[in-house]
Amino acid sequence: MLQSFNSTNSSMELSSSLTHFSKKLSDISFSSSLSPFPLQLYPQPSKPKNLRVLAVAVGPSQELPRNSPQRLLKELAHRKKATAPRKKVPPKRFILKPPLDDKKLTERFLNSPQLSLKQFPLLSSCLPSSKLNTADNTWIDEYLLEAKQALGYPLEKSDELGDDNPAKQFDTLLYLAFQHPSCDRTNARHVRSAHSRLWFFGQYVLELALAEFFLQRYPRESPGPMRERVFGLIGKRNLPNWIKAASLQNLIFPYDDMDKLIRKDREPPVKSVFWALFGAIYLCFGMPEVYRVLFEVFGMDPEAEDCQPRLRRQLEDVDYVSVEFDGNKLSWQDIATYKPPEDALFAHPRLFRACVPPGMHRFRGNIWDYDSKPQVMQILGYPLAVNDRIPEITEARNIELGLGLQLCFMHPSKYKFEHPRFCFERLEYVGQKIQDLVMAERLLMKHLDAPGRWLQEKHRRVLMNKFCGRYLREKYLHHFIIYSEQVQDAYENNRRLRNPATTAVQQALHGLSYTVYGKPDVRRLMFEVFDFEQIQPKSV
Repeated sequence: MLQSFNSTNSSMELSSSLTHFSKKLSDISFSSSLSPFPLQLYPQPSKPKNLRVLAVAVGPSQELPRNSPQRLLKELAHRKKATAPRKKVPPKRFILKPPLDDKKLTERFLNSPQLSLKQFPLLSSCLPSSKLNTADNTWIDEYLLEAKQALGYPLEKSDELGDDNPAKQFDTLLYLAFQHPSCDRTNARHVRSAHSRLWFFGQYVLELALAEFFLQRYPRESPGPMRERVFGLIGKRNLPNWIKAASLQNLIFPYDDMDKLIRKDREPPVKSVFWALFGAIYLCFGMPEVYRVLFEVFGMDPEAEDCQPRLRRQLEDVDYVSVEFDGNKLSWQDIATYKPPEDALFAHPRLFRACVPPGMHRFRGNIWDYDSKPQVMQILGYPLAVNDRIPEITEARNIELGLGLQLCFMHPSKYKFEHPRFCFERLEYVGQKIQDLVMAERLLMKHLDAPGRWLQEKHRRVLMNKFCGRYLREKYLHHFIIYSEQVQDAYENNRRLRNPATTAVQQALHGLSYTVYGKPDVRRLMFEVFDFEQIQPKSV
């Protein structure tokens, strides 16, 4: 039954055209509280006619009831404004998957091409983690001949070569070198990972190749200008020019004009392909082929104006250089085709002569030679046992090794201003590059399933300058560094000045061991003597 209710309260009004009450309003009694109303009315029963209901009007000052829908909607709208925008869902490849069980993991590794070459473990570690599929072979059939022709290689398939020839894998590595992160095939895990491992390795191959080239081409120059020359040749701004000179741009950007792309879209793919290309070439053909591709295929000119070092004050060099460098500026062909004689004293004799000046013989028999050299050689395990045809060769090598060790510990503050090459700077330069390459090889063979970016970060963390100096100080070799008197007093109580010098001596030792005994001795120093990986047990 519908009733009509009139109240004097101004904030509430409910009206309806219904039958009037039979009683007066004064007879109706209200309780003191508004809710609930103790109200009982008994009007006469009748049919409602023309029913009209008006909505409840709420004043602005009155708060909505707790369960009111309007209040809930208001709170919901306010919360939507206050909450942060919803985060994007990560790509599918970054979501963690359950690990493979032992059986599947064993099958995956045993069937992987990375374990197929026992003769060439480094080359094997740079192969893809699974066999190439149909899409990979389609790219090889369509584009590989063009790439080989541009680089000056025979067009026959490399698979036809013998198993004892590392060039048998060249087609596979050359295909992987062009699969940069922006291309179509990068979604395949085995392609993406193998390409990143190749560019990780190739960058250190390039650095070492150009360091050796400029050290022998400019035997009197300090490493500062040489670093600028290297940057002028293989800095990322100049790499698109070399790619275009070799007509390889259509293989990197098959759907775009490279010249019209902006820098951030053009340079990263070019740099990635360029580095990976030289990683593949070095693994299959060695360092001479790296020089040929750099200077013949890409047409690099070390005398070009845009790769010359900036002008600086040069110290006068009055000391002699080795006879093979005197008045003769070596070309890339001289360095690429050089083979040391059979009875050579060193693994890299010409590089040793470029880093250790002949005038170092004036230091034979000095105090450092008698007091410090025996202790240093004992700590480093020198001299190594070498089977020489003539005993005089062994004796001459040990003498030169002692002079090279003294040069490694000779700080620039001692003699550099009168004799610019009587310091460890040139040995430090080549040592830094060979140290990077040896560590890259180690990480590639140790972590077969790791992508290149992870290896790059691991490489950077292991070879930080502060760690290199620390390994030298742990062997107490920093006590043998030769400073000038003024610098000695300043360095004695200042660790921040002293530590960079110990890092430089560490790298110079690696450079000396590379020129005298070759890359195996650098591995021995880094992983057995100095324990760069920090895996040997420590004395408590």
